[in-house]
Amino acid sequence: MDTYSIIIGFFQEGGFFMYPIMLILACGIAIAIERYLYLMRAKQTNIGLWTDLQPLVNANRYREAFAMASESRAGIGKMLSNGLIRAHNNSNLSEIETAMEEGLMETVPRLEKRTHYLSTFANVATLLGLLGTIIGLIQAFTAVSHADPAEKADLLSSSISVAMNTTAFGLMVAIPLLLIFTVIQTKTNEIVDGLEMISVKFLNIVSAQKKMED
Repeated sequence: MDTYSIIIGFFQEGGFFMYPIMLILACGIAIAIERYLYLMRAKQTNIGLWTDLQPLVNANRYREAFAMASESRAGIGKMLSNGLIRAHNNSNLSEIETAMEEGLMETVPRLEKRTHYLSTFANVATLLGLLGTIIGLIQAFTAVSHADPAEKADLLSSSISVAMNTTAFGLMVAIPLLLIFTVIQTKTNEIVDGLEMISVKFLNIVSAQKKMED
């Protein structure tokens, strides 16, 4: 028997609960791919925008930098535009920092969007697997109770083997989803840390310029 036939047989023997677990796997993979591509693109656009803005900020050209940041779709754009407009209006550092924190708070939810579903799907897949096994065991013991005593042992062992398929499949789905969740969460944290670092660099530049003006 080839591998394909074994997989099909394993799935078919698992019963009804194999289908919702498969659906969870498909949704989890779709979310993981979308989030990974989004985060990679967000990281590149954030770095690119800061690379373009830093010379303007260093040259005290806040208005030009604000126009560029406000037009950008990068996550960092909202944070920097909030700080740049206040730096242009000669606000103090605490006001600039507060404005940038506000922009960061608006950006972070977009980075974390849908990521939590991955851990939820992993838990649900595990629970569905256990539920399928329990229901399978109930059906197995019910069927065995009416069987010939000589056949009870064989029927029970085969029924239990089939019932365990849902738990096995649930775990095979849950474990990769948890690992993917960890990877996505780590990349999200890296981007947030990068935004905070850029915020500190921006404030340091503005602070140094204010000291020179004084």
